[in-house]
Amino acid sequence: MKREKLKCEKARDFSILSVLEKSGHFPVRQSEKEAWFLSPLRSETQASFKVSLSLNRWYDFGEGKGGNVIDLVVLLKGYSVAEALAFLNGETSSFSFHQPPVKDTPPSKITIQRVKEIQHPGLVNYLHQRNIPLAMAQKYCKEVHYTCGTKSFFAIGLQNRSDGWELRNPFFKGSTSPKDICLIENNENNLTITEGMFDMLSLVTYNPMILARSDILVLNSVAFLKKTISILDNYCCIELYLDRDRTGRKATQFLLNHTHQCIDMSGLYSEYKDVNQWWVTQKEIPG
Repeated sequence: MKREKLKCEKARDFSILSVLEKSGHFPVRQSEKEAWFLSPLRSETQASFKVSLSLNRWYDFGEGKGGNVIDLVVLLKGYSVAEALAFLNGETSSFSFHQPPVKDTPPSKITIQRVKEIQHPGLVNYLHQRNIPLAMAQKYCKEVHYTCGTKSFFAIGLQNRSDGWELRNPFFKGSTSPKDICLIENNENNLTITEGMFDMLSLVTYNPMILARSDILVLNSVAFLKKTISILDNYCCIELYLDRDRTGRKATQFLLNHTHQCIDMSGLYSEYKDVNQWWVTQKEIPG
């Protein structure tokens, strides 16, 4: 049994990119970190099958599923796990499974094509993985379809106060121009500050009363700290739920030093990097 486990662990390191290319599937877009394919599992005209080259993991947004190279071979070939291992072990002599070096390509401009209510199975599943109910995400976010160069993609989007979008999906974290803070106003005298959209969604899911007693500010980047200064004076109490890494702690201290109205609330998730990392460890909630 131990020997079989070691074989599985070794097999998971075989390059997904090489398996796909050997099977006749080639990327339509590729960078140093990722490669996009027309799904090898179904028919489609726009690439929605992504391979993370750094993690050697794949995700099919159309199917709402992903995994390692063994999982892919099982689906691609209709094999059992044992047959998939035999396939991978047998192919090592005919081609390399090591990650090939890939030239990075300049980033392309993101252009928004369509904004709609979140409904794609891949995004719904992503929300489930982050422990966020669909209804809560739909209250603040949208399903954003966009192009990057000549290729089309989609993500969960949170619109900022300058009408730019923060975009998130399982393999992408980015934004459109202009990048800015997000301010959700409920006409309250209290303010809740988070760094990112999933921290905000985690908080209001954990404690819906925040929505009833507080405005919410999502920084989207600690680089926007100075932009918040003029906003802080409008509130009597400001609760800070910033990351607990070095940058986040420095930002928290900056705000605490600026005004006595600020309160550091990060003790809630003291053993985790941020709010969402803590929240996904909590009891699973219905979607």
